[in-house]
Amino acid sequence: MSRSRQPPLVTGISPNEGISWTKVTIRGENLGTGPTDLIGLTICGHNCLLTAEWMSASKIVCRVGQAKNDKGDIIVTTKSGGKGTSTVSFKLLKPEKIGILDQSAVWVDEMNYYDMRTDRNKGIPPLSLRPANPLGIEIEKSKFPQKELEKLFPGMSADFTSENFSAAWYLIENHSTTSFEQLKMAVTNLKRQANKKSESSLACVKGGLSTFFEAQDALSAIHQKLEADGTEKVEGSMTQKLENVLNRASNTADTLFQEVLGRKDKADSTRNALNVLQRFKFLFNLPLNIERNIQKGDYDVVINDYEKAKSLFGKTEVQVFKKYYAEVETRIEALRELLLDKLLETPSTLHDQKRYIRYLSDLHAPGDPAWQCIGAQHRWILQLMHSCKEGYIQDLKGTAGLHSPMVDLDNDVRPSVLGHLSQTASLKRGSSFQSGRDDTWRYKSPHRVAFVEKLTKLVLSQLPNFWKLWISYVNGSLFSETAEKSGQIERSKNVRQRQNDFKKMIQEVMHCLVKLVRGALLPLSVPEGGVKQYGGWDVKSELSGQWLTHVIQTIRLTYESLTALEIPNDMLQTIQDLILDLRVRCVMVTLQHTAEEIKRLAEKEDWIVDNEGLTSLPYQFEQCIVHSLQSLKGVLDCKPGEASVFQQPKTQEEVCQLSINIMQIFIYCLEQLSTKPDADVDTTHLSVDVSSPDLFGSIHEDFSLTSEQQLLIVLSNCCYLQRHTFLNIAEHFEKYNFQGIEKITQVSMASLKELDQRLFENYIELKADPIVGSLEPGIYAGYFDWKDCLPPTGVRNYLKEALVNIIAVHAEVFTISKELVPRVLSKVVEAVSEELSRLMQCVSSFSKNGALQARLEVCALRDTVAVHLTPESRTWTVSAGVSPSCCRSSFKQAVEALPQLSSAADKKLLEELLNKFRSSMHLQLTCFQAASSTMMKT
Repeated sequence: MSRSRQPPLVTGISPNEGISWTKVTIRGENLGTGPTDLIGLTICGHNCLLTAEWMSASKIVCRVGQAKNDKGDIIVTTKSGGKGTSTVSFKLLKPEKIGILDQSAVWVDEMNYYDMRTDRNKGIPPLSLRPANPLGIEIEKSKFPQKELEKLFPGMSADFTSENFSAAWYLIENHSTTSFEQLKMAVTNLKRQANKKSESSLACVKGGLSTFFEAQDALSAIHQKLEADGTEKVEGSMTQKLENVLNRASNTADTLFQEVLGRKDKADSTRNALNVLQRFKFLFNLPLNIERNIQKGDYDVVINDYEKAKSLFGKTEVQVFKKYYAEVETRIEALRELLLDKLLETPSTLHDQKRYIRYLSDLHAPGDPAWQCIGAQHRWILQLMHSCKEGYIQDLKGTAGLHSPMVDLDNDVRPSVLGHLSQTASLKRGSSFQSGRDDTWRYKSPHRVAFVEKLTKLVLSQLPNFWKLWISYVNGSLFSETAEKSGQIERSKNVRQRQNDFKKMIQEVMHCLVKLVRGALLPLSVPEGGVKQYGGWDVKSELSGQWLTHVIQTIRLTYESLTALEIPNDMLQTIQDLILDLRVRCVMVTLQHTAEEIKRLAEKEDWIVDNEGLTSLPYQFEQCIVHSLQSLKGVLDCKPGEASVFQQPKTQEEVCQLSINIMQIFIYCLEQLSTKPDADVDTTHLSVDVSSPDLFGSIHEDFSLTSEQQLLIVLSNCCYLQRHTFLNIAEHFEKYNFQGIEKITQVSMASLKELDQRLFENYIELKADPIVGSLEPGIYAGYFDWKDCLPPTGVRNYLKEALVNIIAVHAEVFTISKELVPRVLSKVVEAVSEELSRLMQCVSSFSKNGALQARLEVCALRDTVAVHLTPESRTWTVSAGVSPSCCRSSFKQAVEALPQLSSAADKKLLEELLNKFRSSMHLQLTCFQAASSTMMKT
């Protein structure tokens, strides 16, 4: 007949070897469509169908019976596929059985083997053999909530082995989607299983029926004999005979088995002793195991064993157990002392500290080890800080050991958690000093700077673990649950007192850090009583502003790191006060050093003049101050929680005074330069404006500056400082929030104007006095007499010489600075006009020719220099035949002192002579015309 399915194929069995009655799982393909389809299963030739439980078409569970072969295949037979094949095999192990009279060197476990051949009539197999799928159909788990099922079936269970089994619950949970046909098949399977149980019970009765009859006959015969003989115990009666026979049989049996029974009793006693040793070997071996585990560092194992022993034998009354338990307690007490020593040992990591505290709490150590550890750690941190200071001081004095602490900056115990912080600090410090942060830079660090770095590193490496240890102590995470529940931890009754004590510890560390830094950098801020403890730095020179900025950045990063630990701000206030004092000191030192640099600016004056008549000195001065303020930017900027550097009036006043001092020092440098001897000035590379005409060939490449030219250059710089530099500096001060800027500007401007006026007067005196002094000798040269002179033929030479000298002054000033020309020439012209007016007023009388000659020379000079007349000496009027000119003040007085021209011929002659003068002096007068056009444009 044809089959609709392929024959079964076994591809795996687990386990693949074992003794009889081993439960195995068979896997393969086409192992049947259901429990009823499975009709045969043999393993090593033994039929295992009775214990087989069909799970699915690829899985069958059964137990191996006693097979004839040691190794064989697994053959599955189904209705749908017939007899199958196997690609795997099973190896049957036969255990060696020991009889009751056989001696054995090992303990033999008493096992109840279920023999299918001899025990098949014993009834229902054990619960372990009950099928997991009693219905014999595929289980389909539903998603029905378990809580809802419990509400529907209160007090019931879906476990079919339970006394409160609910069939409805079981079906809902395992077969909610099963079809009705499948459920009908399940009913058939249940009936078949019930019939098998009935048949097995009936077979049991049938198989033992003859035995029951034989026993019944024997008991009936004995009963009849006893009734016939009587029940009294009479000599010779059957009862007596039976008793004697039984006694002899018993004695004979005892004689025969005495040796065997003796060995059995001895074996029983030995077995009992071994059982005791086996059962309590944990306690007997515990002292030795504790020693071994302590040496290996397995403290967890020791604690677990101790807790176990304590729970089992802590209250025992057995002397042997008490003796061994006392030995265990001795070992544990030694372990407590060892762990406490390790806990208080420094240095130590936070992980180890927590571990030792937990061990001690589990061992119920007396006192409060965690608080003892906190106290020891606090003392250790303070000791490290003072040792750090002493090491650097010794190194500074040249009495250090083989290595210098400065070179040993990175050889500390700083944990890796601060790596990001150190990188950030390096970047910021590098930018502050405009140089790379390399090893060479580190070795050049001053001892005090290196000390602050090392000190802050030390605090940041120790304090976080110290703080975390306290947090763990407060929240109880240091202690195990058993230790907390047992109440053996001797915690402080007053929690607030513990908090106050720890707060004092943190404050002491912060105060120590701040005082050590103050002792190194701000020794005057340390009280006299603490100089020996926190000071001792025998250093005469003060740190520069750059190094102080570096130190401030280090302290700021330290503050940020401590704030990240969530340490309260009131505990860190002393660090904020230190940062503020360092910032103030940094500003003061930087301004002082800036003043020193500005003192040396005079040495850098190269006297190279640009097109505007300026040297590089004003720019250098401004840049020096700008760079100084830029270096203070990070110091002046307020980080979160910081106060302004200028919040104290005293600081404002000091900074204002230092700023004024800087400005006045530069003004003094200008004054020094203005009086510098000619021989000290190198003008090999003097630069002049190529548009300036070198009228008289007075400027050459090998030309050396005169004192007058130095005065002009300084005057030009002063003018630029008033108009630009000082105002720019005031803006920079305001940008960086300096106070008293108005006062700084006013005082500086007043000093600068005073210097400018003094230098200007000196230059005018040097230039105007010779010209003024040459007028009177020139007028009366050759015994000239205003009363008796020839008709005028032109302007005399003395006036031309005066004009040439004025032009020379113009050329000198124009070469240096165009902007100074009006200011200088107006003063020179004013002095010349005043002198000429005085000389004219001193003449008692003029002849006609003398009056005409005098008017010609006065008008020629007036018209030539009219553009440079000051408002005091300038007034415009109209004279006969003369264009508008300066007639008031000096020139007016000079003209008024002359007789008036009466004839038209004289006026015409005056005009012709003036035109002749302009024509002959056209080239020389060009500078006045250029100045006039320039002034008109402006």
